[in-house]
Formats: sequence, structure tokens, C-alpha cells
Amino acid sequence: MNTAKNVPELFGSMVFNETVMKERLPKDVYKKLKKTMREGTAIDADVAAVVATAMKDWAVTKGATHYTHWFQPMTGVTAEKHDSFISPTDDGSVMMEFSGKELIKGEPDASSFPSGGLRATFEARGYTAWDPTSYAFVKDGSLYIPTAFCSYTGEILDKKTPLLRSMEAISTQACRVLKLFGKNVRRVSTTVGPEQEYFLIDKKDYAQRKDLIFTGRTLFGAKPPKGQEMEDHYFGSIRPRVAAFMQELDEELWKLGIFAKTKHNEVAPAQHEMAPVFTTTNIATDHNQLTMEVMKRVAQKHGFICLLHEKPFDGVNGSGKHNNWSISTDEGENLLEPGKTPSENAQFLLFLTAVIKAVDEYQDLLRISVASAGNDHRLGANEAPPAIVSMFIGDELQAILDAIESGEDYTDMAKTKMDLGVSVLPDIPKDTTDRNRTSPFAFTGNKFEFRMLGSAINIACPNIMINTAVAEELRLFADELEKADDFHTALVALIKREIKAHKRIIFNGNGYDDAWLAEAEKRGLHNLKSTADALPHYTDEANVELFARHGVYTRVEMESREEALLEEYYKTLHIEALTMSDMVREEILPACVVYQSDLAKTVKNKKEAGVAGGMEADLLGRVSALTEELYNKCRELDAAVAQAPDADAETIAHYYHDTILPAMDAVRAPADQLEMLVGKKYWPFPTYSDILFYV
Repeated sequence: MNTAKNVPELFGSMVFNETVMKERLPKDVYKKLKKTMREGTAIDADVAAVVATAMKDWAVTKGATHYTHWFQPMTGVTAEKHDSFISPTDDGSVMMEFSGKELIKGEPDASSFPSGGLRATFEARGYTAWDPTSYAFVKDGSLYIPTAFCSYTGEILDKKTPLLRSMEAISTQACRVLKLFGKNVRRVSTTVGPEQEYFLIDKKDYAQRKDLIFTGRTLFGAKPPKGQEMEDHYFGSIRPRVAAFMQELDEELWKLGIFAKTKHNEVAPAQHEMAPVFTTTNIATDHNQLTMEVMKRVAQKHGFICLLHEKPFDGVNGSGKHNNWSISTDEGENLLEPGKTPSENAQFLLFLTAVIKAVDEYQDLLRISVASAGNDHRLGANEAPPAIVSMFIGDELQAILDAIESGEDYTDMAKTKMDLGVSVLPDIPKDTTDRNRTSPFAFTGNKFEFRMLGSAINIACPNIMINTAVAEELRLFADELEKADDFHTALVALIKREIKAHKRIIFNGNGYDDAWLAEAEKRGLHNLKSTADALPHYTDEANVELFARHGVYTRVEMESREEALLEEYYKTLHIEALTMSDMVREEILPACVVYQSDLAKTVKNKKEAGVAGGMEADLLGRVSALTEELYNKCRELDAAVAQAPDADAETIAHYYHDTILPAMDAVRAPADQLEMLVGKKYWPFPTYSDILFYV
């Protein structure tokens, strides 16, 4: 089969999408369901019953025998419990049934998911609720129904619910602002296109490394003779085996309605990237979770393991996920697209100002949204933006903002003089902003690229933060402008005031330069270097008030998330420390002892033959000293883990960052030196040279 000729037929073939709905639903039911999807209104039981039957009948034709409410708990990954469609009949046989009630609500056990203290183990009941704005799909013999997840007492336990709430918040406030420009818009949606980086390594190498199996990253590994210095892998020719994986990945994603668009080799050896076309944020979130899952499954079919850890190998680039965020009306107008008329320019500038102010005032939330043990290894390592949040807007847009602030006229690149005393801006060409690779939050023509995300992250959290923060600024703008006697005069004054107040967050230079650290401190920007530093700011009073005001989180829900994230952080480091100790004791030390024994025999034999020990004696001494050092450092690590405090989550997180991580680094140093000295046949697991440069 020539797949290329069948892509339109293949695309969405396993999705209960609009085409299927039109075919299988009565017109009145279809219209009601579309209204729910478009406006976020509730769906009544009668409509749900008809939809459920149609959905089941379609799923059965695709080979489904079960259904599952597919949700995203606070683990960051997805969860599912499968029930069959079968229902017993009076004659002892079965029939396939699926009710509206089963479609709308499920009841999985909630006791074993992270809750940050919201739920006790004995309080097991939780509910899943259908998200009709995200299409159901069939995968592996089951009908997957995207859902939200909450506790029996109503607290949210997932990432989907607050994301939907944040989308509603920004829609409400953006519609208020647009009304001031004479536009009666029913709904505004944020859209996202998340670029996904990943590594592919050989399955047999993975199987021999406990660190990769238990932690997703290598805890040991000397640098290979060649890394990424030659820059020959980036956009290079794709190896046939990898190309076969990429082709099947595209096909599987297309079946699920995922807009897989771009594929290429990334900077590090064995690293690659997939980028989709943007779509509505909650659907993009579902799609990205599916993409990561499908990547792992398809990789194994091709003899690979797909690594999504942010820093699986020391010394080469780690993997990120660029979150391309924008905001559009239900009529398709991109509100971050500079227009060609004065009124459009003014509207663009107001929304741009709202984003600038939001990023400045809630920079701590953006940093928190990407915080993880894995991403700490990547941020600021000359391969990703620094941990300091700043914005890049490009020279031309910067010049326009400077002119507005100063009240001077602006002459654009075409030398057209514009009077900025009123709501007039020059036509800003789409591509006058460069992609500053060192900027955490860069304007790229008609969207912002949030580049701090790690590759394994669920993109819901960063987008919850962006949506809610921007919604707050739009609310304040609308409150002020709705009261103004002269809208245009008030608009210009507001923009000028806010640009001046928040210009500190704009930085168009090199974020890797040490001078930026000093400049950022001078500007008063946060420098939350680690997850342990960042997470305690989650529940700062300003942040609690923000989310409560827009109905995204309650204080209790935020406290629970802070607790859960801190626990995830120190538990991750705890597992890494135990794995490191285990590999030293069970693999590296025994290998070094055997190697030393063989060296000692050679030295002895040479002496007995009247030949000086020479190289073997020197090598034996070096290996022996390093082995002794490794043994002692490992004991110190074990002792540090045993002495971890029995305290609150924040204290434990700081202990693991301040004490355990340095102890792990101290263990790794002699181990990596030993790898370069001990004979290859003795070393107990594949090295970076083996793993990163497979044929």
C-alpha cells in the first residue's frame, strides 16, 4: 500500500470526529453536541444516550470490545480502566451496550493517585466526567473517552479540569476586551503546537542499564570521543531504521487524528524531533500525551526504546518540548497577529501588552510549571533557556514599544513615519522577529514559543499558568477601559503605562551570557534555579488569589498540588540515589575488582619473569585508588539517604537537592574515570559510545 496516497483516508480513521458524528447522529443531536463542544455548555441525558449508542456502534466496527474513561491524574501521565461493552441477556448470551450514563461519568478508584493530601487511602471514590470538546478514539481494542477526574467531594485530581477552567477564564476576559473594539465574539480559544524532542536507543543497550530502566536517564557515563561537536546530526540524513520508525509513527498518529507534521534529527546523536500543527489547547494536550505513548510503543516494534527524559545523557543536549501558544476567536482571528489597519494594530498591541504583563507578574508560575527533577539538569545548560523567565520580542517590535513609552514617533523598516499619539501602529510583517534560542518565552510572529518545557512534561500545567495569568491582565484591562469616557485615549495611556511598568521582563539578548544573570538580578527578576527553590512559591498569596478569582483552583487544590509536586521531586531523586548505589555495589565494583585481579596477575607474572611492572603496575594503582574512592563515596551516599529527614515535603525536597544530589555527583566522578581505564570486556554495561552511535 502506498501510504502517501491514502493519508486523507487514513487521517482520523480511528477518531469519533465530526465526519463520523454527521454520519451517525440525528441532525438535532449533532447540533446540540456541536453547541456543547463550541460553547462549553452542559449536555443533557437524552442527547448523551444517543451519542453513546452511536459511539459504541462505530467503535465496534473498529474492533473495540471495551471502553475506558481516559484521564490525566497528577502523575503527569495518563490513566485508564477498561470495561467491556457486554451485557448479559435472559437467554444466557450477551449483547453490546453502552449507555449515556456510562459515557458521561465513570467511577475509578482514586485512592492510589497522587492527591497531595486531598484524599486519604480509605477515601477511594473518584469520578471521571466526559470532555466532549476532545474527540473519543479507538486504540488497542478499546474506545477511549477523554475525561476530567475529580474526587468524591468535588476536589479536582487531574490536569484536564483546571486546563478547561483556564481556557474558559481567558475566553471570558478576551471577549470583554474584544467587545470594546466593536466585536461580539462568542468564544476565544488558546491554541498550542507542542514540538516534541526524544531519543531513540537500541533496546538491547537499554536492557543492560538499570539506570535507564529505573530512572529514564544514565547515572553513569564517560563522554564518548565524539559527541555533538561536529554538528553533523542536526537536520542530517535520517538513518533507514529511524526513518522506518518515523514513518510508522506518523501513520499511527494520523489514524488518531494527530496533526504530525515535521520530523528531523536533532542536535545530539540519537536525538530526534516531531512537531504537529497547532490545535485547541485541551486537544493539543490530549494529543501530546498520546504522541508520547505511541512513540514508546512504535519504538519497541523497531527494536528501539524511546527516551523522553529531559537529560538522559550527560555532555550532550537534553530534550525539551516547545509550547507554541497563541489565542484566536471562534471566527479564526489570531489575536497575536499584527494587523494592517490602525484598529487592528491597537487590538494586537493591547493583547501583546497583556501577555508581557502576565509573564512579568507571574514569572514564578511559569518557572513552576516546568519544574521537575529531570528539567533541572537541562535548564540553563547552553542547550535550553536559563531558569530565569524573560521574553524576547525582536528588534522591530521592541522599537515600537520604546517609541510608545517615550511618546516619540516611530519610523518603521520601510521608513514610514507613524504618529503614535493615537492608537496607530505600523504594519508589522509576520517574520520580523528571530527565534531567539536562549529566550524562555519568545514572540515568533503570531504566537509565543514557551521553550522551558522538558520533553516528558504534560503540557496542561504550563498552559494553565499562561491562560490564567493572561486572563487576569485582560480582566484588569477590561475593567479600566469599560469605564473610560474616551476609549482610544484611555487605551493609549494604558498601553504606555503597562509597557513602562513591565519592560524589565523583555530581554532580546543572549540568555546564556553570564552578564544576563547579573542584569536579571538588577532588574529584580526571579532566579529559581531548582525545582526545590521554585515549587514553594506555588502557593504564594498572589498566586492563590489569581487562581481562585478565575475559578481554576481553590487554595486547597493548590496546596495539594504543591505537596504532590514536591513529593514527586524528592522521590525521583531517592530512586536515582538507590539505583546509583545498587549499580556501584552489584556491577561496577565487582567489575573493577576482577580487572584489578587480572592486572595484578600480569604484574606478578612480569616480575617473576624479571620484567618491570611498568604500565600494568601504574594502571593497577590508578584503578585501585579510584575503586577505593568510589566505594567510600557510595557509602557516603547511602548514609546521606538513610539520614533523610522525616519532615514536611519542602524540607525533604531541599535536603535531596542540597545533600543527595552532590553526593550522587561525588559517586559518579570516580565511576566515569574508571570507565575510561577499565577494559571494555570488563565494564558491566554499554557506554555512551555504544548507546549513542548504534548503526
